[in-house]
Amino acid sequence: MLVAKAKKKGRTRAEVDEVIAWLTGYRAEELSGMLETQQSYGDFFRNAPHLNEKRVLITGTVCGVRVEEIEEPLMREIRYLDKLVDELAKGKPMEKILRK
Repeated sequence: MLVAKAKKKGRTRAEVDEVIAWLTGYRAEELSGMLETQQSYGDFFRNAPHLNEKRVLITGTVCGVRVEEIEEPLMREIRYLDKLVDELAKGKPMEKILRK
């Protein structure tokens, strides 16, 4: 779903993978292999190699909810990724998306 959303706006799978890798610490090879597993979305985040420290800089709304105000940790991580893909789909430069 995330890749389809970005592709509709002219972005690439590689860019989505870069965003996911930045957020979670997964390598590109690991991400491509995950498409074939039965791992849940929750486990994807719970098993992430290294959640990026700068993810707390991600602010704004997803589906009308401010991501920085979400109290449940797993849901906040999921919404961080949703927000990053939203920014990618809206054409934001990668440097800004990755909080460089």
